[in-house]
Amino acid sequence: MVKENCGVVGIFSLDGANVIPMIIDSLRALQHRGQEAWGVAVPKKNPYKQMGLVSSAVSEFDKITREYASPAAIGHVRYSTIGKSNLENAQPLKVKDLCIAHNGTISNVEELAGMVGGCTFTPQNVSDTLVAAKRLVSLMSQNGKLGSALSILKTEMVGSFCFTFVSDDNAVYAARDPRGFRPMVIGYRKDNNSYIVASESVALAAVGAQLVRDVKPGELVKISDAGLESEMFSEEKVPAHCSFEFTYFAHPSSVMEGSNVYMARKRIGQFLAKKFPIKDADIVIPVPDSARPAALGYAQELGVLFEEGLLKDRYSRKGPLRSFIEPHQADRVEINRWIIPITQVIDGKHVVVVDDSLVRGTSSKAIIKALRRAGARKISMVITFPPIRFPCYAGIDFPSQDELVTFMGNGAEHTDEEVIERVRQIIGADFLGYNDAKNLAQAVGMDVNSMCFTCSSGDYSTLGIKPTFKTRAEIKGE
Repeated sequence: MVKENCGVVGIFSLDGANVIPMIIDSLRALQHRGQEAWGVAVPKKNPYKQMGLVSSAVSEFDKITREYASPAAIGHVRYSTIGKSNLENAQPLKVKDLCIAHNGTISNVEELAGMVGGCTFTPQNVSDTLVAAKRLVSLMSQNGKLGSALSILKTEMVGSFCFTFVSDDNAVYAARDPRGFRPMVIGYRKDNNSYIVASESVALAAVGAQLVRDVKPGELVKISDAGLESEMFSEEKVPAHCSFEFTYFAHPSSVMEGSNVYMARKRIGQFLAKKFPIKDADIVIPVPDSARPAALGYAQELGVLFEEGLLKDRYSRKGPLRSFIEPHQADRVEINRWIIPITQVIDGKHVVVVDDSLVRGTSSKAIIKALRRAGARKISMVITFPPIRFPCYAGIDFPSQDELVTFMGNGAEHTDEEVIERVRQIIGADFLGYNDAKNLAQAVGMDVNSMCFTCSSGDYSTLGIKPTFKTRAEIKGE
């Protein structure tokens, strides 16, 4: 299955303003959600797509703005979890008169491809987004309206999705899956009378728009000359918002499900300090950058000095990037190699390191080695997210069980304590403490049952599947 936890945006100006500059700025604000490729699409043209960061094409912005000038457009930044990292898999994609950008996962893409005439899925030759788009266009030809087609597609398609569409009849659409796995918001910019739909509110702030509300799970939004219209294509009573968004993925300035991400992360740190009150700690340091609010909250709750003991080298080629969403292990190692300890802060201290998650162990192992070299007397590591023991099939890049540092083989069952001790030994910490789902949910201020913790619990009932675990090479087609 091909998975995308990306960033999407769609903008429509009722005053007829050219929205391409806003699309580009929104995508730059969503760059933390995808670093591999980006693109824009407008009615009646093939999408513009390019590999790399949005900012790397700054010399072409004026040309793109002129050639794709339109009051209606969508955009996408790509974070591939499965499938080749190439221009063919970059988005938006166009099928007939509909362009589509997708953030999420389609878990039964092989089955769905069988419903699309002449479409055979493999990770090498087609993306799940293309399969979904072809099926959606086919359903629209039979049922007429996008809402009706989505109401059928959601019963055929297993997984998570936030879609943005732009059609050749000059309308922008956005749809969020019935469980609300991935975030999506609506904003409004008054001076050019524009409505915006985006993965996160940080994209709204980047273009001077105000947050109006979240897109509801199961909602289809249409923006056209008639204004903003809404319909529900599905009604689900219990949401399953991705808990990983709150600890790692989302931008700290964003507001999701009514909670500011920065403040939520700070509270997570405070709750983590209550769970693990390490009394003999000298300093608390974050792993840059997303763990910083949690480390601050942890230090304040514990009454221990907060320090910036690790700094990223932002001038190296890979230094400014996020290691977790890099598709290749060599690139993750390169990024983590340029996280540099400040010896004068670390030397002789019992250091509590706060990190947002521990997935493959690549970052943690490298950081602890660097802290040892800097003279740390003792290293305790606390993790804001519960142990990740199962693959994610809702759009986060841990698609295979064997790449997880918690994986202990397919033999006998192991207790959480045994798993944590093994991970502690692998990364080289003196103490390792993980958060738990209930504690995290309480800190965010949400009901634990309204959040998705499948990657920790192994309960895939929110997705309605019982997966067959495959290796990363099998899934990615490498």
